[in-house]
Amino acid sequence: MARPSADSTADGNPLTRLTLDELRQRTSVKWRMHPPDVLPLWVAEQDVPLAAPVADALHRAIDLGDTGYPHGTAYAEALGEFAAARWGWHDFRVDRTTIVPDVMMGIVEVLRLVTDPGDAVVVCSPVYPPFYAFVGHAGRQVIEAPLGPDLRMDHAALDDAFHRARARSRRPAFLLCNPHNPTGVVHRRDELEALAELANRHGVRVISDEIHAPLVLPGAHFTPYLTVTGAEYAFALISASKAWNLAGLKAALAVAGPWAAADLHRIPEEVSHGPSHLGVIAHTAAFHTGGQWLDLLLDGLDANRSLLETLVAQHLPTVTYHRPEGTYLAWLDCTRLGIATAHPAGAPGVASDLAGPAKMFLDRARVALSSGHVFGTGGAGFVRLNFATSPTVLTDAVTRMGRAVEAFDPPRA
Repeated sequence: MARPSADSTADGNPLTRLTLDELRQRTSVKWRMHPPDVLPLWVAEQDVPLAAPVADALHRAIDLGDTGYPHGTAYAEALGEFAAARWGWHDFRVDRTTIVPDVMMGIVEVLRLVTDPGDAVVVCSPVYPPFYAFVGHAGRQVIEAPLGPDLRMDHAALDDAFHRARARSRRPAFLLCNPHNPTGVVHRRDELEALAELANRHGVRVISDEIHAPLVLPGAHFTPYLTVTGAEYAFALISASKAWNLAGLKAALAVAGPWAAADLHRIPEEVSHGPSHLGVIAHTAAFHTGGQWLDLLLDGLDANRSLLETLVAQHLPTVTYHRPEGTYLAWLDCTRLGIATAHPAGAPGVASDLAGPAKMFLDRARVALSSGHVFGTGGAGFVRLNFATSPTVLTDAVTRMGRAVEAFDPPRA
């Protein structure tokens, strides 16, 4: 019997569809890392059912036994259509793309193309912890250009970092997080154009991680880095992973600027063997037919963003909430709580490290958050909270956190 097709718009807010009991049946890292009494608001997984167009595409593949190797350019074509409709990226070129296993592995492959072992890679800290880990594992050195007090890119800090990177490297690079994780900042076109001018002046190749690009909330607009003047030698890595909750279905696209296409074509052919065929099917369906579901999600995230602001003001008045412009990640400044952040040995970006406020909230509130210090310089004393959950879970979590703060007596010096 044929499987009925689901209506992608019939179910309303995807964030309110699943109960906590249903979510606890999941076997992914978000729901298995901690005991059942913990509310997990840490890793970037969403508490949503699979979007109906994606589920339909996967069910069809399973029913057909279509579980072989990926082929063709349907994924890139779907992204091109989505990018034109959502971001005005009308000169997107399928022939300047290649499929890679996921965004971070794609970044490593591009780094291998445009940098040498030992070369410097600049990042704007605090930033996504795997930037540190993957760059280090690839034999490159991280140089930090800390964000400004407003959590936006600091032109002077970038200039200094690029100068230092050029001094110690023949072929330096910059990893841009666009939108920025963990702060939720969505970079403006003028900021990106200033970055491009600075990178070109110093001879620094830019690689833009745009995995959160579809998750820009009302009030902001996403600008693909490859659409700005001066980005002709740059690269972008994009997937549907974060927006449609497809982290377990591996597939991403590396996209080259017009003058970087020859570099991209040097990626070894065997890299394209890494993506899952089911992953390619799922990501293609998300970009091609998942727009209505995404709009419902964005409405729900916008509501949660405002709810979180209210909850923090009510239950955590000494915590500063930096209202994100994009992503579903909130960067909470807990420095006024007076909780010392230990700095475990080793490089930043080790996601297993838990210290400071995040440890206190896990131990005393049974709420799992990402510990700010693993995001590099500027992260100590902060936590990252994933608000892609139901309003009920979000309310319970912040209420628990507030009670924990009221009962916590930080050690005196």
